[in-house]
Amino acid sequence: MATMIFVNLPVKDLDASKAFYTALGYPLNPQFTDENAACVVISDTIFAMLLTEPFFKNFTKKEIADARTSTEAIIALSAEDRAGVDRIADLALAHGGAEANPPMEQGPMYSRSFQDPDGHLWEVMWMDPAAIEPQG
Repeated sequence: MATMIFVNLPVKDLDASKAFYTALGYPLNPQFTDENAACVVISDTIFAMLLTEPFFKNFTKKEIADARTSTEAIIALSAEDRAGVDRIADLALAHGGAEANPPMEQGPMYSRSFQDPDGHLWEVMWMDPAAIEPQG
C-alpha cells in the first residue's frame, strides 16, 4: 500500500470549510465525516482532515495556532499543468479564499497560493516536465 498523507487542520466553522473544499472539486469521504470532522479527498493518497477546534484540541497539548495571524505550514499540491494551477486558485478565490501571494514563475515552475477561510496556506504548483532531469 502506498504511503498516504492526512493533513489535519483546525477549523472554526466546519460547514463553511466543507463548502469551500467541495467548491474546489474535492469530495468528502462520508465514512470519516461527522459533526466534528470532515475528510476531504484530494487524491487517492492525500486527504485534508478538517477538525473543529474543540475536537482538534484532543490531539495536542499545544495551543492551536491562529492561521490568520501566523504561519503554521504551507501545504503544496501539484497540478497537471498551468491551467490546473489557475483553475484551483481561481476556484479558491471565488469561494471564500484569499490570495496569499501573487503568482510566481521561477524558471520552469509556476505556482499560485491562497488562504482557506481559516487562514491555512495552500500552494498549487506546476513544473514543466521537460525541465526535470531523470534521476538515475
